[in-house]
Amino acid sequence: MQTVSRRLGHQYIKQSPAPISSFKSLYPLPDQYYGVENPRLASTLAPKGVGHLVRKGTGGRSSVSGIVATVFGATGFLGRYLVQQLAKMGSQVLVPFRGSEDSHRHLKLMGDLGQIVPMQYNPRDENSIKAVMAKANVVINLIGREYETRNYSFEEVNHHMAEQLAVIAKEHGGIMRYIQVSCLGVSPSSPSRMLKAKAAAEEAILRELPEPWGKKINDDFETIQLLQVLETMATVMRPALMIGTEDRVLNPWAHFAKKYSFLPLIGDGSTKIQPVYVVDVASAIVAALKDNGTSMGKVYELGGPDVYTMQQLAELMYDVIREYPRYVKVPVPIAKASPIFCTYAIAMPREVLLNKVPFPMPTPSIFNLDLIEALSTDTLVSENALKFDDLGIVPRKLKGYPVEYLIQFRKGGPQYGSTVSEKAMPKSWS
Repeated sequence: MQTVSRRLGHQYIKQSPAPISSFKSLYPLPDQYYGVENPRLASTLAPKGVGHLVRKGTGGRSSVSGIVATVFGATGFLGRYLVQQLAKMGSQVLVPFRGSEDSHRHLKLMGDLGQIVPMQYNPRDENSIKAVMAKANVVINLIGREYETRNYSFEEVNHHMAEQLAVIAKEHGGIMRYIQVSCLGVSPSSPSRMLKAKAAAEEAILRELPEPWGKKINDDFETIQLLQVLETMATVMRPALMIGTEDRVLNPWAHFAKKYSFLPLIGDGSTKIQPVYVVDVASAIVAALKDNGTSMGKVYELGGPDVYTMQQLAELMYDVIREYPRYVKVPVPIAKASPIFCTYAIAMPREVLLNKVPFPMPTPSIFNLDLIEALSTDTLVSENALKFDDLGIVPRKLKGYPVEYLIQFRKGGPQYGSTVSEKAMPKSWS
């Protein structure tokens, strides 16, 4: 009976003249609000190689933004915030992972059904990299590591992998945007091996993905499409020290300070840095994808609004956890070679034994040799560099919500103590 009813229904639909038009006459839908003619609903990304995708919907998670992004390093610190913002605007995110299947499960909740697609791959296998890029029109590389392991060196992780991704993206033919996340302070002459490798990666990427034919890019969408089809163009982001709930700076500091009642400061703590909230860095990457192509081929230095010394940043941490600040200042030469901090601040001993012992060395939690080298000089945004303002973003100050996660280290609970009472000792106690 159901089969007969279904066939009769199909016959009626075929015989009925223009049934959709009758509905339109009853319920007219203005195209200027619901069609792709609306500029708010039009995709600013020219999708090539993945079919004709246009933005549909109002821009939420169930919409289609036209972006299919492969985010390498999505399971890391910055990756979770970037995936969340991409999914929030209706983009499909391909998440390559090489470890356990539990490493990406927290990302699945950030998008609609089928929006977050985990794909296992091997970074040393070119075919597996091509497989995770096959359906994408955007590639974002977040891969990076501030310490070496027995399997991966600084040069392989921070340089060679990035160069390989750029070469494959160029051969792909359908990658419209390539965004490389580097580090603030990269230089071929840096004493840090990681910053040297990042500088080499930037040079290789800009060499493999040069500027498009023609320098002038105007607001004409067809001109931008033509330029994007002619050649892929890379954008480089150089974030400063990133602060957030899962960071590897203030969290280890607070843990060390709670456990040992002091914090080792390398040098005299006067090195200047410009820490930035990790959510602002993710917003900058998304803003670069949503522009009209003006960010292509440019390098952005993303630093926070305030400049801190290392000691001032440590004092901010102590203010939040409501502990009296106690420091042990370690001279830089001693910090590099001393085995005193072998458990939590492994520097020279770890570097010497890394490839000589038949077992993996512990992961450094506070300082490692390369990080000490990187923090031995000031790391600030250049005066003439492109910044957050050029992407239309106002970065947030660290003091307040961005460091609120440190209240978990308060020994008496989130409401324990008073910063003022612990810093100003009453006269009756003296």
